[in-house]
Amino acid sequence: MHPQKVDRKRTVKLEDLPNVGKACAGDLRLIGITKPDQLIGRDPFELYDQLCRTTGSRHDPCMIDVFMSVVDFMNGGEPRPWWAFTEERKRYYRRNKTQAGAAHGANQDLRD
Repeated sequence: MHPQKVDRKRTVKLEDLPNVGKACAGDLRLIGITKPDQLIGRDPFELYDQLCRTTGSRHDPCMIDVFMSVVDFMNGGEPRPWWAFTEERKRYYRRNKTQAGAAHGANQDLRD
């Protein structure tokens, strides 16, 4: 759902979350997330790793941004577009490039 249309009080299903449509909701369900409240306190980078392992393929790193946006929202943040988290993801990988590279399969396109 577009972040400007999100109503926290009406966030019941995954598609009610900011930046989540049918495909993204399907990806979340693949990794066992069936309700928005299951995202509270989760690590978006771990969700991304789990999605990549489950599907057997590496997904676009922008998916991390989407996961960051929904986890932030469910932890009380304002609904923001997924691209508002891109720089934060890149900073994370720059700070943790050795550790993150091993743990998250990071390469240049994740960090830059």
